[in-house]
Amino acid sequence: MSVKEGDPAPAFELPTDGGGRIGSASLAGKPYVIYFYPKDDTPGCTKEAISFSCLKAEFDKIGVPVIGVSKDGVASHGKFRKKHDLAITLASDEEGKTIEAFGAWVEKSMYGKKYMGIDRSTFLVDKEGRIAKAWRNVKVPGHAEQVLEAAKALATS
Repeated sequence: MSVKEGDPAPAFELPTDGGGRIGSASLAGKPYVIYFYPKDDTPGCTKEAISFSCLKAEFDKIGVPVIGVSKDGVASHGKFRKKHDLAITLASDEEGKTIEAFGAWVEKSMYGKKYMGIDRSTFLVDKEGRIAKAWRNVKVPGHAEQVLEAAKALATS
């Protein structure tokens, strides 16, 4: 299953580091960014989380929370946040249900070996709960800035 722009965003409810929870119900009526990344504290994932964290004040100004999701547990997220002083919400999807619902669990290939893994992908959800913009197979440099620009455009429309 894979969602595309214009589709309703899948419902979710996930634990966050620090003992909290976040879900589509608590975000209802406001736009948000949800992005999926392979693993805490790996080079690309760290750069992506730091980029979104550096822009958190800009996202906050337009009322758009950013949620990063991986299969890592909440304890791993807590260490990742502390080590890199991350400001965004990190949610744990150890069972992978939300990752699959958004179509971010895909077959990958490395050195000719096929395996299942998380496609680095980001979704901007509008206040009606629909996918306003989807980025798949994300390249990290400049991505958080692209998402912020799209979120600003959405917030002013």
